[in-house]
Amino acid sequence: MTDITMIEAAAARLEGHVRRTPLLSSPFLDRLAGQRVLVKPECLQHTGSFKARGGWAAVSALDAAARRAGVIAYSSGNHAQGVARAAAALGAPAVIVMPSDAPRLKIENTRALGAEVVLYDRARESREEIGDRMAADRGLTLIKPYDEPEVIAGQGTCGLEIAEQAAAAGVTEADVLVCCGGGGLTAGIALALEARAPGLRARPCEPEGFDDTARSLAAGRVLGNDRLTGSICDAIMTPEPGQLTFPILRKLCGPGIVASDEDCLRAMAQAFLRLKIVLEPGGAVALAAALFQPDAVAGDTVIVVATGGNTDAATYTAALERFGTG
Repeated sequence: MTDITMIEAAAARLEGHVRRTPLLSSPFLDRLAGQRVLVKPECLQHTGSFKARGGWAAVSALDAAARRAGVIAYSSGNHAQGVARAAAALGAPAVIVMPSDAPRLKIENTRALGAEVVLYDRARESREEIGDRMAADRGLTLIKPYDEPEVIAGQGTCGLEIAEQAAAAGVTEADVLVCCGGGGLTAGIALALEARAPGLRARPCEPEGFDDTARSLAAGRVLGNDRLTGSICDAIMTPEPGQLTFPILRKLCGPGIVASDEDCLRAMAQAFLRLKIVLEPGGAVALAAALFQPDAVAGDTVIVVATGGNTDAATYTAALERFGTG
């Protein structure tokens, strides 16, 4: 299981290979939320999302023989790019299994990073079965997007940064809102905060209709989603919380928060207007929760992890056309 020692070891391997993203603020967002909002823009990370952390942590942890044989991952795009980037830099062939309805930009970027892309129908086929079969047939190491200890450790390095940056900003108590799919980032951040900033509490944020983590936390057991498609938040539409991540979330996290697709578009527009950063819908869920559900968050400060910015032009244009006037 991932622990603070693994997270610190991952941080050492990531040094010089990932960006230390800042904490941003805006008085306009503070007024809108009714509290101080600090935004950590992982959309500025290499490959456009926090997944560069977990991808590098996992590939760099492999021995030389495993790297030479190659790796395989399944992802709607952000984990794909994180693993592909790390594999290319560390000399490992990479195969990425991606849903055919993933944003074209994510598919093209993954191929541009040198990975072989295998497309599948997410409504009819199981990416897990495809990944397991190809890994066995071709002797590849499977790097799961969230239920993988080294991936969780890599994502936890974001939590180490939050702990240090919050302390520097004089924040000792706050909820940390995290866009959540399978829970790898939320779990990693929660573990890091437990060790380095116990006054900060991770809160998973999900899109409406795909709130498996929020419902699972409320029920005290893993509950799945009834469907696998139907939200603009493609990056975090997972079937259910991970087997490794859920026990961590249950132990360390506060209740989940759910945001509508419309509020995610509104948050994307606000991020552009007030912070000048680009977010994808799934990367804006936590900001949407902070801005448009202030009653769900107590205290005078909230920290938001803006997890990714790999949106396509049509979706981004729609957000700005509808909500970009202020």
